[in-house]
Amino acid sequence: MERLFLSNLFLFFIYRKFNKKHGQIKYMENMNKFRKPNYLINKIFLNRWSPRAMSDEEITDEELMTLFEAARWAPSSYNTQPWRFIYAKKNTENWNIFFNLLVEFNKSWAKNAAVLVCIISKKTHDLNNQPAPTHSFDAGSAWENLALQASINNIVAHGMEGFDYEKARKVLKVPNEFQVEAMFALGKPGSTENLPKELQEREKPSTRKELKEIVVEGIFSWN
Repeated sequence: MERLFLSNLFLFFIYRKFNKKHGQIKYMENMNKFRKPNYLINKIFLNRWSPRAMSDEEITDEELMTLFEAARWAPSSYNTQPWRFIYAKKNTENWNIFFNLLVEFNKSWAKNAAVLVCIISKKTHDLNNQPAPTHSFDAGSAWENLALQASINNIVAHGMEGFDYEKARKVLKVPNEFQVEAMFALGKPGSTENLPKELQEREKPSTRKELKEIVVEGIFSWN
């Protein structure tokens, strides 16, 4: 038991040293400063956020597939699992295809990502080819699984809507029965100094709306 404790303590300090080097530890240690839940929830939900600072380091295939494995176990209507992930790793022949889909703002920081991913979802059920009304909802569940696993594994996962959807469909050869949903960048945590100056001040965990703004009993009653 003592040996296990010392081992875990050693890993904690290694983790702390790594994150301190990359300017991330202040957020992990002081998350309560940025995020305060009104009810007791698991810290996994508070610790997940969307930094942009990445180190340009490589993500191994095992690290990457671990994230997709987490996404694989998301719930879906009739277990249809409509989500699909198309990706490109840095310094490969497909990287520029993905990178050039992004708007200039996202290019300014995603250039330091290790992987770019496009999420698509199948608009019909596999069994009867009938419309699947919740295909986007289900794909979002898979993304959340992936993002939470990335946070646990100390990998940055930042979702994006700022890209050319029609161009993505064309260059990635996405069939009409699939909808292009979003893109996201993956990478190892980096220093905020790697970001453009206008983004450095924004590099901190965001807050959330109060429950009364998103939850109501009965009928729609928001102004």
